[in-house]
Amino acid sequence: MQNFEPIYQQYYEDVFRFLRGLSADEHLAEELTQETFFRALRSIDTYQGKSELRVWLCAIAKNLYYSHCKKQKRSAPAPDADIPDNMSVPLTELIADRDMALRIHKALHDLKDPYKEIFTLRIFGELSFREIGEIFGKSEHWACVSFHRAKAMLQKQMKEELK
Repeated sequence: MQNFEPIYQQYYEDVFRFLRGLSADEHLAEELTQETFFRALRSIDTYQGKSELRVWLCAIAKNLYYSHCKKQKRSAPAPDADIPDNMSVPLTELIADRDMALRIHKALHDLKDPYKEIFTLRIFGELSFREIGEIFGKSEHWACVSFHRAKAMLQKQMKEELK
């Protein structure tokens, strides 16, 4: 493809949201989104058109994210960002929301594949069941059933945690 800019403009936000959902880190999502488009541009001639371009880009993004996670396991975790002094939300509410978000992400992390990935693609990546099925080489129905199973597993795990 001669001009990659329209592809970048059309799919940037989708890939960024997908990666932000996977990583829960806006800066990492931005970095990996840029790398996704760089790699897509380098290998656009290998795109066969069997799936939507957005699905292909999200598959590249997913692989980059997993590679990043593997590298991070070998290094120390980054320190938490400082909380600004001039917050409009009371600190107790922020802590409660962050605590709940962390508990949800931990529960999601504990899910087995493919349920973890399917849930992430659907909720954070905002992909359709058809697109998720394409990524896995399965049917739309399979993706839908798997998503609802993942959701039920998460709900069960969260209820057990609250006991």
